[in-house]
Amino acid sequence: MKKTTLYHTHLALNAKMTPFGGFEMPVQYSGVKIEHLTVRESLGVFDVSHMGEFYVSGPNALDLLQYVCSNDISKLIVGKAQYNYFPNEQGGVVDDLIVYRLAEERYLLVINASNIEKDWNWIQKHNQNFNALVEDHSDATALLAIQGPKAIEAMQLLTDFPLESLPFYAHTTTSFAGCEQVIIATTGYTGAGGIEIYFPAREAEKVWNAVLQAGAPYGIIPAGLAARDTLRTEMGYCLYGNEINDTTSPIAAGLGWVTRPETGFINSENIAQQKADGTFQKLIGFTMEARAIPRSGYTLVDVENNPIGTVTSGTQSPVLSQGIGLGYIDSNFAKPGTSIGVLIREKFCPAQVIKPPFIKS
Repeated sequence: MKKTTLYHTHLALNAKMTPFGGFEMPVQYSGVKIEHLTVRESLGVFDVSHMGEFYVSGPNALDLLQYVCSNDISKLIVGKAQYNYFPNEQGGVVDDLIVYRLAEERYLLVINASNIEKDWNWIQKHNQNFNALVEDHSDATALLAIQGPKAIEAMQLLTDFPLESLPFYAHTTTSFAGCEQVIIATTGYTGAGGIEIYFPAREAEKVWNAVLQAGAPYGIIPAGLAARDTLRTEMGYCLYGNEINDTTSPIAAGLGWVTRPETGFINSENIAQQKADGTFQKLIGFTMEARAIPRSGYTLVDVENNPIGTVTSGTQSPVLSQGIGLGYIDSNFAKPGTSIGVLIREKFCPAQVIKPPFIKS
């Protein structure tokens, strides 16, 4: 099992560790609810250095990315980021990712930890026709997500760059916490605002300590993967392995907004047909009408107890104090406001379809 550079730092903070994506990762420190609400109301810091980072560069970089990515990479200007997925030949999703355009012919791809080897092989397979320069910097790169409404204000102490000038899904390369060439991006997986910072892994402990010190007057706390999951679920964000995988339709998953078949990406004709015709099932959000917590794998049913779908993610929302979930459901039942049920220990528990996010970001 791999470890991030901050593994011993997390142990010193009494973090509960768990295997995730091939790494030993902190799942929680002070408690999921405390960490979740602190990020929503102030700020928290996540070590997400397990994520993968590929650099793609050269005169053919754009052509390669247009072919393997779902979105229109040509519309991505230097200094901005773009959400994407890798479509496969069967209509499923190899992985989802964020693409940052660092320079005219240089891009950063940030991918899921559990898919680093798979994604590398996928890109290399298709790069045979483009011959772009692709480099894996995953092991050498640390990534901290400093998330929450106070994150920008608190972290300004650590850089001369005016962080407030960065629009959403933008980035800059500058000095931060005494480190040079740090990528600071207004991206994240929480819906709470804030920044993500990419820097050399050897500087991880120094930067982590500086972030906690700068954030102390604002009430910063370290947060683990469990809070990251409840935060993203409240926003209705897909998690690879839950809502999307090698067999799920990206259109059924609600990713039509980052699907541009006109660019000619892999399997674009079939996905365009799905986009035009619709899909048999759709990914929906739902709220529980009674005290109950839905979990991944539970059956979704109609009001007459007929199976109509499956829960992909579920939790107790710390903000709403209510059970919420995501799941695939027959398209006939996907309209917001539709009454459905979740089978929990073979008992019908009433729920209602809603359109995520569950809370305002």
